[in-house]
Amino acid sequence: MREGYELQVGQPQVITREISGVVNAPVEELTVDVATEHVGAVTGEVGRRKGFLLSQDENLDGTSRLIFEISTRGILGLRNHLLTLSRGTAIMNSVFVRYQPVGSALPRMRNGALVASESGKAVAFGLNNAQQRGISFINPQTPVYEGMIVGLNSREGDLEMNVTKEKKLTNMRSSGADDAIMLTPPNLLSLEQSLDFLEDDELLEVTPLSQRLRKNLLNKTERKRAGR
Repeated sequence: MREGYELQVGQPQVITREISGVVNAPVEELTVDVATEHVGAVTGEVGRRKGFLLSQDENLDGTSRLIFEISTRGILGLRNHLLTLSRGTAIMNSVFVRYQPVGSALPRMRNGALVASESGKAVAFGLNNAQQRGISFINPQTPVYEGMIVGLNSREGDLEMNVTKEKKLTNMRSSGADDAIMLTPPNLLSLEQSLDFLEDDELLEVTPLSQRLRKNLLNKTERKRAGR
């Protein structure tokens, strides 16, 4: 137990129902009010999650109202994506419509994770290497451990990164060698964003003072054996 207590939360799961021997999943009617300039982006994101547009109307304030039909599993994590696509202006609401047989799996919604390969404290040099591969989620001096997720890869597939690695000292001085490393501010995820981030092989550790994303299997060798 760290910091009083600790919860480990997995990827949200949709509650299914077996009807006449067939597994059924809930379907919802999704309403999105958004600026007309963002209609294409919103429609594209919902379509990627296998939702389809039922109607599109203009509101009195000049925005557009889009009504979709989409599975509940397609809605998971959608809100934050729509807020990003619409610059924080989209308003969404959904209501249950019916159960229907489970369809094909949804595509992966994000790239791979940057995963810490060593335990220790993150340093600027190691985080700079990580930021060259994607987006970091932590600040320098953050305690990390093997298997902890420290960022989002810019490509598909997870990537092991040693963010505790310090710059090697040499007797030779070169131009710019002593310049301070300038890091991009990390993308600090909220609790809701962290839950949306999770894939089925990942967990979120929640304590009163912090939250940490991690792989379910912390050891790299064990993950390879499990095909993760």
